[in-house]
Amino acid sequence: MFSGDTALAAPLIFTFHPINFIRFVNNLETINHTAVSEFCLLGLTDDPALESLVFSLFLSMYLVTILGNLLIILAFSSDSHIHTPIYFFLSNLSFNDICLSTSMIPKMLVNNLTQNQSITYKDCISQFCFVLAFTVLENCLLAVMAYDRYVASCHPLRYTAIMNPCLFGLLTLFSLLISFVDALLHNLMVLWPSFCTDLEIPHFFCELAQIIKLSFSDNFIYNILIYIVACIFGGVPCSGIIFSYVYIVSSVLRMPLSGGKHKDFSSCGSNLSVVFLFYGTAFGVYITSVFTDSPRKTAVASVMYTVVPQGLNTFVYSLRNRDMKGTLR
Repeated sequence: MFSGDTALAAPLIFTFHPINFIRFVNNLETINHTAVSEFCLLGLTDDPALESLVFSLFLSMYLVTILGNLLIILAFSSDSHIHTPIYFFLSNLSFNDICLSTSMIPKMLVNNLTQNQSITYKDCISQFCFVLAFTVLENCLLAVMAYDRYVASCHPLRYTAIMNPCLFGLLTLFSLLISFVDALLHNLMVLWPSFCTDLEIPHFFCELAQIIKLSFSDNFIYNILIYIVACIFGGVPCSGIIFSYVYIVSSVLRMPLSGGKHKDFSSCGSNLSVVFLFYGTAFGVYITSVFTDSPRKTAVASVMYTVVPQGLNTFVYSLRNRDMKGTLR
């Protein structure tokens, strides 16, 4: 039904304006009154024998993420039969996965190769900002995809009228706006604290919680603000996903025909798999951090939601989706 719409021939690619962002980052050192020059990323292990293994694993996952998600984007761009809202959102999700992985893994690989764990203050804040922005954008895109599946399952006769190109274009723009505002608010929180002399981050990228721990300011206020912002910008999309799939399941269970049930469940299966993979691992890491006092173990566990889902999303959508499998062939 969207095959004649040339505006959907390629996914909408949204990025921050580079010039304004660079100007913003260049002012960070003057704003922070401790004149921090660099941080030290300790990585995932102190054992030199494991560093080559970690490098190989991360390089393999990064290549799988880049190539797999590029394949999905190219499939959407080349096949007019899948120019539908759900594949439009999927292509943007794939592009976001590429950006999220690129904002973390290349720096980690370079540090591993050069045996230099330092990262400048500006680069650290920039990395943290991009990681947070793309993480929130992934959260929002998953919520939008859940809403699309809700309309398709609960209002199939009105699906074309509701999910028109104008609406899902606005939904994508709104998701981008939310991610930018959330990253900006969190970024402003780390500009004012005074940092200690020990600037070692027990992680493979600049994580907000670890940066806050390095300051000798009152962390209680910052932690409260972080949780408030996270609940607003992360909790609302998560709640939308939960409510959408609850209505989908209840609507499908009321269907009299088993064939229709199987079709709807299979169409939502890929989305649910990605949602469980992303949120399940994130909540698992959060619970792990509560019961462990080792930041290094928390960093290792965080790989499960910052790196692994972006690579597995390709296999989930390509193996579980009949249309995507046909296009990839």
